[in-house]
Amino acid sequence: MAFLEKIIKAKREEVKQMPLETVKPLRKTDSFYQQVKARPEKMHLIGEVKRASPSKGAINLSVDVSEQAKAYEQAGVTAISVLTDEQFFKGSIEDLRQVASQVKIPMLCKDFIIDEKQLIRARNAGATIVLLIVAALSKQKLEELYTKATGLGLEILVEVHDESELKIAENLSAQLIGVNNRNLKSFEVSIDVSQLLGGKQGTDAIYISESGFSTGEQVERIKENYQAVLVGEGLMKEDDPKEKVKELQVLR
Repeated sequence: MAFLEKIIKAKREEVKQMPLETVKPLRKTDSFYQQVKARPEKMHLIGEVKRASPSKGAINLSVDVSEQAKAYEQAGVTAISVLTDEQFFKGSIEDLRQVASQVKIPMLCKDFIIDEKQLIRARNAGATIVLLIVAALSKQKLEELYTKATGLGLEILVEVHDESELKIAENLSAQLIGVNNRNLKSFEVSIDVSQLLGGKQGTDAIYISESGFSTGEQVERIKENYQAVLVGEGLMKEDDPKEKVKELQVLR
């Protein structure tokens, strides 16, 4: 079974056991979209707190997520992504909650969201951005969750992997479109994916290239059509992420 199918099957079981939480006040922070639009001259970074992955195994299981996130914020990232999937990425909703209490910048709940219960849980834990993966959802479910997330006051990162998914995201009028360089079937990573897809010119959307970045030279390859990159492993391996963040924030 492909990785994505395996993950979604497990996620359905997880969601069945998940309570429907009462909606709590939205954590106050700046809009990620507006911040990127206000500073188009530089590449923006979403720094990811990531303990492990199915492809790489353990990255840093004992990481102090609060300290890692504070280091990202001090280094100058525009937003922080927190992996909350437990079974495959060894994260937790508690990781998100801890980070939210320690930083002031926008936060992305990085998970395989298939149900409204997850949207509310993410918001209540401090997320201001949620991830919707086109490959993981039917068109109807994607539209339904996008509408519900918008109604909850959340920003939505719509993730795509190929041309057909990109068209779906653009037709949805998504403000944040992420092109994942990781194949969710094989989990292989290639920045060529972002170079091939590019971003549609003349739209108001922000295009974010995700996965595979560890050097400024790699970011240079995609800067023409992307306004931000999401970096996890490349930052998690740094003792002090400041210099790496500075290197990756190439001028556009």
